[in-house]
Amino acid sequence: MTTINLHHKTFQALSNSDNGEVSASTRFEYRQEGKMIWATYGGGSIVKGHLLGQWVEDHLEFVYHHINEAGEVMTGKCTSHPERRATDGKILLKESWEWTCGDCSRGESVLVEV
Repeated sequence: MTTINLHHKTFQALSNSDNGEVSASTRFEYRQEGKMIWATYGGGSIVKGHLLGQWVEDHLEFVYHHINEAGEVMTGKCTSHPERRATDGKILLKESWEWTCGDCSRGESVLVEV
């Protein structure tokens, strides 16, 4: 398991694929106990969301769901590779995700610790 701890860390998006709903206005509040991670998120077009997963060796694997401003429940899964930014030591989460509803399309995003 990596030495990066996500407990009480807040993140926002630096970038996201066009088919994603997360934006720079979305905030993620992470918690961690051992290998288990979870977060609540919201902002921008997302009213309220949750994610749940765990560390698998050097990366995170989790599932997520949220309600967007259109009132739709959206679900997906994600693999996230955390790393420290060399310039300021902030944590980056480089993510590959896939909707498990709707068109089941895939995308990529990068979140940064705020």
